[in-house]
Amino acid sequence: MATRVVAVTGIGVVTPCGTGVEDFWRGLGDEPGPRGQPLRVEGFDPAPWFGPKEVRRVDRFTQLAVAAATLALADARLDPSGSDVDRGRAGVQVATGVGGLASYDQQLRVLEARGPSRVSPFLIPMLMPNAASAAVSIRLGWTGPCETVTTACAAGTHGVANGAAWIRHGRCDVVLAGGSEAHPSPVGMAAFANMTALSPSGRSRPFDADRDGFLASEGAAMLVLEELASARARGAHVYALVLGSASNADAHHLTAPAEAGAGALACMRLALEDAGLGPGDIAHVNAHGTSTPLNDAAEAAAITALFGAPGPPVTSIKGVVGHPFGAAGALEAAVAALTLDRGEIPPTAGYRRPDPALSLDVVAGAPRPFEPGPVLSNSFAFGGHNGCLVLGPAA
Repeated sequence: MATRVVAVTGIGVVTPCGTGVEDFWRGLGDEPGPRGQPLRVEGFDPAPWFGPKEVRRVDRFTQLAVAAATLALADARLDPSGSDVDRGRAGVQVATGVGGLASYDQQLRVLEARGPSRVSPFLIPMLMPNAASAAVSIRLGWTGPCETVTTACAAGTHGVANGAAWIRHGRCDVVLAGGSEAHPSPVGMAAFANMTALSPSGRSRPFDADRDGFLASEGAAMLVLEELASARARGAHVYALVLGSASNADAHHLTAPAEAGAGALACMRLALEDAGLGPGDIAHVNAHGTSTPLNDAAEAAAITALFGAPGPPVTSIKGVVGHPFGAAGALEAAVAALTLDRGEIPPTAGYRRPDPALSLDVVAGAPRPFEPGPVLSNSFAFGGHNGCLVLGPAA
């Protein structure tokens, strides 16, 4: 079957810097000081989406995903049960890194303190990584493909790419795709701290010479993806087009990137090939940029190897939103779509002192005006999972 063009027509975000497109976009201009970890979506109330009994039976990562999906549909002005949607050709893809790990942690304490009879019978559907995808699908009555990808910090990018592929190759006409992650459990936070991945200064400073680790966080982003012709026919606003994607593996180490970002470089090249573009066509890179010394250096080396120095303007939003693991790539895809739609690149918060070892044009200090052109969005994860998306302007 001939491939079809994939459009982004709705964006729903729930993040520590804002919920909903407008608050989120404004929040990306913040310059936070030192913060405690993990970063949370303060004041998040699941009541608009869940009743008082139901809310106790779903993990927070599912709550965030359902909220983001609902916001995305509203933003797309799409009635999920209306005539514009064939439910059998409507899909759901919610990626996550750890799913309901916090619920498992909490119920383990119940087991130790009160015995096995007091462990919640809802624990399994709370902790399973596919719970969020299932919850969205059930609420909407969408009977097309409903899947979950759990490739650590590349999961959100893979989720959007997989959802776009369903449309591109004719399986679906509309897809809700993205990622969700709740705040890490105490056990998870302790493990990250002991492996020295967390920032001891409480600052996320992607690509900065003084970067010292990431800020663990939570959040969710869901995109409404539609076949372009049908989106145009219903008068939908098109933020961006999904031009291509790629996925590969470093096959190198469980936590460290391949030397000089070799796997990341190969993935970026594959994504450009899938989009039918060359390095000179890319106008901007939304980087993975976690603020860890090794990962930022590997990604910067890969970007420089592909584009030369200084290459296209680069930004990372993790200085503001922290690192929400499996949701990160979905949030960054949302930012890439908004960058194209609004003609502006958000700054890299925390970037103050350029690292002389990195040859990048890092957008910092203030948003940069942007003449819309293809944007490359990167995600690179523990396990050597790499994912890249190429988004282009709607025109």
